[in-house]
Amino acid sequence: MTTATQNFYADSFATTFKGEEPFLAFLTQREAKAAWATRRAKDLRIEALDGKTTILTPPPGMSVMEGKAIIEDTMENTRLLLKARDMVYPVRGCAIMSLLKRAKINGTALNKVEKPVLARILNHCLKVATGDALLRIADGKISAVNAGDRNDYAILEIPELFQRTAEYLEKEFPSRTFAGGSFEHSMVTAVWELTGETKLIKAYQDALTLHGVEYEEMKPAIRLTSSDAAFSGANLFPTMFTGKRGGTVSLGNPLKLEHKDGADLKDFDAQLELLCSQYQLAIGKLTNLLDVNIQNPVNCLLRVCKHVGIGKKLAYEAAEQFKVLNGEDPCTAHDVYFGINEVVFMLQCDGASGSKIVRMEENVARALSVRWNDFDIPGDFKW
Repeated sequence: MTTATQNFYADSFATTFKGEEPFLAFLTQREAKAAWATRRAKDLRIEALDGKTTILTPPPGMSVMEGKAIIEDTMENTRLLLKARDMVYPVRGCAIMSLLKRAKINGTALNKVEKPVLARILNHCLKVATGDALLRIADGKISAVNAGDRNDYAILEIPELFQRTAEYLEKEFPSRTFAGGSFEHSMVTAVWELTGETKLIKAYQDALTLHGVEYEEMKPAIRLTSSDAAFSGANLFPTMFTGKRGGTVSLGNPLKLEHKDGADLKDFDAQLELLCSQYQLAIGKLTNLLDVNIQNPVNCLLRVCKHVGIGKKLAYEAAEQFKVLNGEDPCTAHDVYFGINEVVFMLQCDGASGSKIVRMEENVARALSVRWNDFDIPGDFKW
């Protein structure tokens, strides 16, 4: 295990794992220091920190010094406290999205207003809110403020999700290996390489051979991503590692179980049973790109990147790399899609967080479903 810091309470805390056992053990440890609490939404109040605020009673299980450190970290981030009649907790950055949603307000301008103003706006809205709020409390801060009805937000315990996935993959794919995991307060993710399961990609490899496309070593993989801060459901993503460096090829078509409609672990077990068929569906979409001809590959790459939400800098870096490796002659959408996938490797090389890499993989995978010929336009392209 490697950690950026051992201050688990910090908004910026992040850690990565190379081993499955320490990863699962860590999730269990974090869960033991977390809790869910339900309060009436209209009883919640938000207070802006002014630098002089102290919490007289530190969060349960924490010392006075840790309580002080938590306030200092909050001052560097949200600068907000959440109060109910019987509790006071700093608000973690990952809780803002769910807090705004629970107060039924939104808008980019809210990110720009001063904290006292934001607190007043939130309090006006919370006073007239109906129903309960389900609070996620972790490491001395509020990580989420969800709707309290189980149909609106269903708890899917993260340690259980990852443990069940590990057990299922061990049973169905005995040669599978743990390829890595990461933890942030906003999102948890892990990847398993399905070593030796060539049957999952054989049809794709046959299609490559038929089209005269040379390929390097390929390994199917599965990624599980989840969040108890309302950033993600329990999502299983088919993916693939290629080449000696193990580059990631996003395959899209995830199996998604949202935190709503009373979802539970039995529903997640049912999703696991669909993994093989879902993988075949995903690899089929990638295979179909071999039959899509592109006349203006660099323009197409840039236009698709912009369409799916990849930033300008990364897109142009991917385009330059594509020109070096493939030139600018006509090719297939399959070639262009592999070029787009390079942005994930670029982020990994830059040391991006696990959640940022996951979001980028999801953006890249959206390209599998675009109408490629709509983006194959000649002439000068301006972002």
